[in-house]
Amino acid sequence: MSSHLLVLPVLLPLLAGTILLLFSGARLAWKRPINLLACVLLLGVALALLVRAAGGDTQVYVLGDWAPPFGIVLVLDRLSALLLVVTAVLAIPVTLAMSAGTDRSGQNFHGLLQFQLMGLNGAFLTGDLFNLFVFFEILLIASYALLVFGGGRARVAASLHYVFLNLAGSAVFIIAVGLLYGITGTLNMADMAQRLATLPVDDVPLARAAGLLLLLVFAMKAALLPLGMWLPAAYASAAAPIAALFAIMSKVGIYAIFRVHGLLFGEHAGALAGLGQTLVWWLALGTLVLGVCGMLGARSLRSLLAWQVMVSVGTLLAGWALGTVAAWQGALFYLIHSTWLTAAMFLLAGVVVARRGVAEDGFMIGQRIVSPVVGLAFLAGAVALVGLPPLSGFVGKALLLQAAGPADALFWVLLLVAGLAALLSFARAGSTLFWRGDPATPLSSAQPMPLAPVWLLLPLSLLLVAAGDVILAYLEATAVALKSPQDLIDAVLGARTGGE
Repeated sequence: MSSHLLVLPVLLPLLAGTILLLFSGARLAWKRPINLLACVLLLGVALALLVRAAGGDTQVYVLGDWAPPFGIVLVLDRLSALLLVVTAVLAIPVTLAMSAGTDRSGQNFHGLLQFQLMGLNGAFLTGDLFNLFVFFEILLIASYALLVFGGGRARVAASLHYVFLNLAGSAVFIIAVGLLYGITGTLNMADMAQRLATLPVDDVPLARAAGLLLLLVFAMKAALLPLGMWLPAAYASAAAPIAALFAIMSKVGIYAIFRVHGLLFGEHAGALAGLGQTLVWWLALGTLVLGVCGMLGARSLRSLLAWQVMVSVGTLLAGWALGTVAAWQGALFYLIHSTWLTAAMFLLAGVVVARRGVAEDGFMIGQRIVSPVVGLAFLAGAVALVGLPPLSGFVGKALLLQAAGPADALFWVLLLVAGLAALLSFARAGSTLFWRGDPATPLSSAQPMPLAPVWLLLPLSLLLVAAGDVILAYLEATAVALKSPQDLIDAVLGARTGGE
């Protein structure tokens, strides 16, 4: 069984999702526990894989007994194991929040969630470029349906924009994959990395063009300026639990940049080394500026959080563009923090929407939230996202600023300004939602959106700080391996057939 553990993050949600969709007409009382059980099992599998990856050995699962580079392989290293855990942890509170009543708006939320998890996990584990495209499509198809879940004009309008851009991105993605296959004759990323490093000079311009097309696709999925304008409207209009799940969506594009460009166009890639790195640096800083402006002009809590996601995208990709082990360590820490804490705040926004009546979470005078528990959750989440000590946002930003150094003064200024803008924006949101207007419905009444899922995620900020030494050591080793991927290449190309 342990030899097949690596394929379970794909098979488990596939099985659960298929069952849930086949019995889509079944009562929610049956579908909810099936979905929750699958999420809990997935978390167990992800944690087991994290323990295996922590040893440092890259593990390869060969499907169909076709040896690399010809067959399909799944690859487990520290980075993929980390993203599996981040995703699995997120899925449980999202399921609990949706099961509190929002899932009554449609029949297939639970099945779609499982297919979304399958696409995410497959993207994190795949070892070849074409299957990265396939898993991207699976998670996108599920996300199209999830985005319009519950209906409404704003959701439909945002989803059309989102679908159009992602279909265009998929077309560019497959063109880039075709170009790289034409140049190298392989789709296996480890094999492709070797061939690109020794590419004939005449083929370098075409390979550079293909690499930039890939970067374009990943930048769009990560919501990097100027391709990220789909994100604020999409996240702000989605149902709160779905927006919380989408906190990991932009991270898939960022993961792909770390993985694909680190492997194919890293320091070992000869004439292609560092492809697009300077471009990403300036676009990331531009995304930070745009995110700051968006936060200051936000008119609702969900909109503020959506722009906060843009800020995190700029921060993470600026860290990637710095290109050092310390910067990548800080960026990966910030990725964990921003995913979990942004998701917690989206879930909290659902509580606010449910309690303020027609004002929902808008920054207007309406019913105010009078619950100390909700207020404390808002305060804790805001402090973490702003980046104040002692929570995880402060640690992530401190690591990135330390890695940047005085030579990157512009990054220092923008990151500190982003923190100040977030402080002002959350202060404005808190004063409106908790201090202005008549008291809202008491907390003890029936709630379509419970607080428990929020409190499952918020303490993780403290856990990231408390276990900082262990986590940072893991992330440093992850960054070192990403910068020097020869061990991964050797492990994939040397993998034997017969499952593993």
